[in-house]
Amino acid sequence: MKFTDRLRENILPVWRKNHSHPFVQGIGNGSLPHDKFRFYMVQDYLYLIDYSKIFALGVVKAGKDLETMGRFATLLDGTLNFEMDLHRKYAARFGISEEELESAKPSPIVLAYTHYMLTVSHNGTLADLVAALLPCAWSYWEIGKELNEIPGASEHEFYGDWVKTYSSKEFGDIATWCIDLMNELAEGKSEKELANLEEIFLNTTRYEYMFWDMAYNGQMWPTDDK
Repeated sequence: MKFTDRLRENILPVWRKNHSHPFVQGIGNGSLPHDKFRFYMVQDYLYLIDYSKIFALGVVKAGKDLETMGRFATLLDGTLNFEMDLHRKYAARFGISEEELESAKPSPIVLAYTHYMLTVSHNGTLADLVAALLPCAWSYWEIGKELNEIPGASEHEFYGDWVKTYSSKEFGDIATWCIDLMNELAEGKSEKELANLEEIFLNTTRYEYMFWDMAYNGQMWPTDDK
């Protein structure tokens, strides 16, 4: 069994909750209210800003492994200069201006999630960093592929492009590279070290669920006036 098989199998109930969340299912069947997706787009944009920093730290943590450094550098460039531009254009279809994206404030869930990943990445090893970022890339690819199997999901006027993006071969290649790197980095590690990687993977999988839930319910700070 590969280490990533162990990772997924040991937390499968939590993993599948992400797939079955009503926000995700609403994208697939087209029933998700636009205001919920609009909220998600703004918060996801803010999330991507910090997520891209994980790739930058990956370059640092890779040491003298030029191939891994180059791949993380490519992911950083692709996120900042391609994916986020597409995100802005897609957001515009929901009436979200670039000014609104740039002035938006992150929800407490986004802050907690990204700060956790950045803390793990700063203080831990390259394996810790990959364990932290892996649930996002891997689960989005799985979700995209599952939703793509729903008749008409990829052709939906508003959500079809989202399904196409995350079910695409290009995105799948990114997820597969992260999975392969995780397996490579896990080789030869002690059971204590592997258990720590499992804990990180579980935590960011939990945060994935909390992100979907936050978007579905429009959760910001409970102390702020609505």
